[in-house]
Amino acid sequence: MLRAARVLDGRGDVLTGVDITIRNGRIERVGPQGTIPSGSRLLDVGNRTVLPGLIDAHTHPAWHFNRQGKLHTDRDGDTPVQSMLSAAANAYATLRAGFTTIQSVGSAEDRDLRDWIADQGLPGPRILTSLEPLTERSGDPEALRALVRERKAQGADLIKIFASASIRDGGGQTMTDAQLEAVCGEAKALGLRTLVHAHSAAAVKASVRAGCTQVEHGVFVDQEALDLMAGRGVYFDPQCSLIFTNYLDNRAKYEGIGNYNEAGFSAMERAIPLAAEGIRKALATPGLGIVYGTDAVAGAHGRNADDLVCRVQSAGETPMHALVAATSLNAEAMGLGDDLGAIAPGLIADLIATDGDPSADITAVRRVTFVMVGGRIVRDDGRP
Repeated sequence: MLRAARVLDGRGDVLTGVDITIRNGRIERVGPQGTIPSGSRLLDVGNRTVLPGLIDAHTHPAWHFNRQGKLHTDRDGDTPVQSMLSAAANAYATLRAGFTTIQSVGSAEDRDLRDWIADQGLPGPRILTSLEPLTERSGDPEALRALVRERKAQGADLIKIFASASIRDGGGQTMTDAQLEAVCGEAKALGLRTLVHAHSAAAVKASVRAGCTQVEHGVFVDQEALDLMAGRGVYFDPQCSLIFTNYLDNRAKYEGIGNYNEAGFSAMERAIPLAAEGIRKALATPGLGIVYGTDAVAGAHGRNADDLVCRVQSAGETPMHALVAATSLNAEAMGLGDDLGAIAPGLIADLIATDGDPSADITAVRRVTFVMVGGRIVRDDGRP
């Protein structure tokens, strides 16, 4: 039994003086503090605030800095074993930061990382993965349909698509409408969700019209694209600042690799205010489901909560709205709403506690001191 003075249930409600009974890894009861049932063990988290384990809808735990202090690439750097050890370390840092579920979109290594966490006792968050993404270079529509089927056979939980160029290259649409329709149509037929990297308004609109499930980034999104997403029930996952500031803070470790050059870093600097303004517009769009994903890459793992702070402080989102996005709404968007994202009977006991109340002071999400996954405690720093 977990006893808490304050609970944020992940659906927008605040509860006080609560006992959470946990049995076989799931929440059995949520109610007022009272008599401890015979045979139960009580853990009182004191004045800390309890909330559901946070969910990051867009991460890249395989991205890491090698021992030469540069971004690891397939052409140089660490051995495959060293790279997997780095990915495991990134996953563990993410878990300790309070993110008990993540969606990793873009690496074949994710499958083994996911499975070793789920089945072999490796400490880390629950992982959903797209494996390798699909791009405009992956083939014509028929070839893309075949690749979607191949990804599912390989064990992908969803399909990742690049419909636009990187922000460092201007973000224009790259996939044709026919390619997008092929990927998203085939994925839907197979029961797979689709996440689309799309920066330009044109790429966002094309992705929505193609029947894709969720749009990532959207730095150059316009109101027409936001309204289209809302009207078609497409989730929107904008990033606020972490992805950009992390690149800029670690510039020396990225510079000279691909499009990480002077023009690319300048583009990311310009994107920071655009991203915050885009989130403001999204928040003002009726009916739009705005989820939470950070696009955490090398240097950002374990700081996944920073964008919650940015969304509140720079984009004007209320703390509770942001927290719901990172819990129950993310779970819903990922098809996990019956198991995760809230503190309620029947759901998996993924619980965290923060020093302070993040619904009043969003920076409390940076002060996670307790983490439980499936009823198992993986971090407890004690009472504040």
